[in-house]
Amino acid sequence: MTSTSPTTSDSLALAQRAAQIAIDNKAQDVVLLDLRGVTDMTDFFVIASGTSDTHVSGIGHHILEDMKKEGSRAHHIEGLEKGRWVLLDYVDFVVHVFHPTLRNFYQLERLWADAEQMPLESAQRAGA
Repeated sequence: MTSTSPTTSDSLALAQRAAQIAIDNKAQDVVLLDLRGVTDMTDFFVIASGTSDTHVSGIGHHILEDMKKEGSRAHHIEGLEKGRWVLLDYVDFVVHVFHPTLRNFYQLERLWADAEQMPLESAQRAGA
């Protein structure tokens, strides 16, 4: 069997890496949700906020570039230029970077309340 899709543990590691890139770029309220068993759409959501349209766009660009350097390319990208809500779809995980007002409006964490929140690396706590 030849499969090019990553295993679940690879997906988790990649989602955690994307979350860490967001944290390294001063994203706020970074959350990693485990959607396995909740939906077949994807395994994980990374949700983060920027402080402005420019910051949201910048976080999205950094995640795209750093993940690409590490061998992971997004399959679908939305909102990168406007910077209100950037969506980076890596198939097994999806990154959402929001302007704070849109994050509050859409409330993805509440919409996916059945999903378990995964712990993030210590860098977020160290920077807090």
